[in-house]
Amino acid sequence: MNAQSVLITGGAGFLGSHLCDRLVAAGHDVMCVDNFHTGSKQTIHHLIGKVNFEVIRHDVWLPLYVEADRVFNMACPASPVHYQSDPVSTVKTAVLGAINMLGLAKRCGARILQASTSEVYGDAQQHPQRETYWGNVNPNGPRACYDEGKRCAETLFFDYHRQHGVDIRIARIFNTYGPRMRPDDGRVVSNFIMQALHGEPITLYGDGSQTRSFCYVDDLVEGLMRLMNHEGEPGPFNIGNPGEITIRELAEMVLRLTGSRSRIQYRPLPPDDPVQRRPDIAKAREHLDWQPGVALEDGLKETIAYFKKVVNQ
Repeated sequence: MNAQSVLITGGAGFLGSHLCDRLVAAGHDVMCVDNFHTGSKQTIHHLIGKVNFEVIRHDVWLPLYVEADRVFNMACPASPVHYQSDPVSTVKTAVLGAINMLGLAKRCGARILQASTSEVYGDAQQHPQRETYWGNVNPNGPRACYDEGKRCAETLFFDYHRQHGVDIRIARIFNTYGPRMRPDDGRVVSNFIMQALHGEPITLYGDGSQTRSFCYVDDLVEGLMRLMNHEGEPGPFNIGNPGEITIRELAEMVLRLTGSRSRIQYRPLPPDDPVQRRPDIAKAREHLDWQPGVALEDGLKETIAYFKKVVNQ
C-alpha cells in the first residue's frame, strides 16, 4: 500500500512493536498507542526520533480523536498471567477498546483490523480448527475474560461492518513467539527458555501431551500485513503455524538448544486449558497467499538469543 497514516493500539507490546517496525520501515506514518500496562517502552525505544513514528500514551477504554487511514487494534493483555490478574480490565480493554476504535474507523473511513485469537475456539472439539467452527468456551471460567472479550470484539466488528459499512478485517492469531516476549508473561515459550537459562526446573502442566502450534513473530506480522491489504472478504482468517508439537517435545527442544541441565517438573493442568490447538490455514493460503516459513527450531534459536541478552543485562 502507498504511504498512509497507520494507528496501532497496543503498539508497544510484543506483536505491536514488530508491526511498528515493519510499517515504519515501509515509510508509513505510524501512531503507536499504548497504556504501557503490559507493553514496554524498551520494545519501541529504537523507533523514537524517527520522523514517521510517534507514541501516544492512551487507554483504549477511552475514545481517541486522531485521524488514520488504517487501524490495527492489537491492544489487550494476551498471556493468562496478565489477563487473569485484572479480568475486569481485560474485558473492558477488549470490548470498550473495540467500540472506541470502530468508532474512530467509522468517523475516519479507515480500514480496521482486529487482532482476535485462537482462544475464541476455547477447548476445541474440532481439530484442526477452521474459521467456521463456533468454539467451545466456558463463559464463566477464569479464562473467559479474554476468550469472551475477544469473541464479543469480533461480534462488534461484524455488526459495525453490517450496520455502518465499516471496512473490517479479522485475524485469529494462534500462539506466537519471538524476540521481545516479556520474560514474566507466563507463556510456555518464555517460561521454558527463562527456566532453562536460569537452571530452574521446567514446569510442565498436565502430562505434557497437550499440543500447541507455534508461529514465529515475523511470519505472523507478514500474515497481518497481507490481511490488512487484502481486498476480498473481511475474515475471520486463522493466522498461525499448523506445525503441531506436544508441550513435552517443546520443553525437550528448549533444553537441547540452551544446553541447560534443568529437569522437568510436572504440575496439575490449569482449568479450561485447551488440550489441542492447531490452525487450519487453508483460507489464508488461498486468499492471502500466506503461510509461515520459519521452522520452530530456527525461531527458538532467535528467541533464546534474545532472552540471553535480557538475562545478562
